[in-house]
Amino acid sequence: MQFQYSILYVPDVAKSLAFYEAAFGFKTRFLHESGGFGELDTGATTLAFCSLELLHTLGKTPGRPDPQRPSCEIAFTTRDVAHALAQALGAGARLLQPAEDMAWGQTTAYVADPDGFVIELCTPMAG
Repeated sequence: MQFQYSILYVPDVAKSLAFYEAAFGFKTRFLHESGGFGELDTGATTLAFCSLELLHTLGKTPGRPDPQRPSCEIAFTTRDVAHALAQALGAGARLLQPAEDMAWGQTTAYVADPDGFVIELCTPMAG
């Protein structure tokens, strides 16, 4: 078994892809001509986006993300959290927690993307 992808449900797939390109340097791998589904090239595990409109046509009504009451987060590792944080904020992310050195040896920071999804920016775990 292999973890293949996560899908974020968003109002505008193309806009979300553009934000993640500007904020984190990922490239769009695929955007369906309908605009209803897209994927980023993020390595072994894909980060994908599906439009709320497409979900509604499939009979699904997803909840909206709330960064003050998150139910999950996505995390991107980097050796330079301060730089990644500045880039994300410059692209329109909202600061939730500034960079902080954690007791277990990681440096972490948290932002919310324009749709409200929580993103952890962190150094790799030691060991």
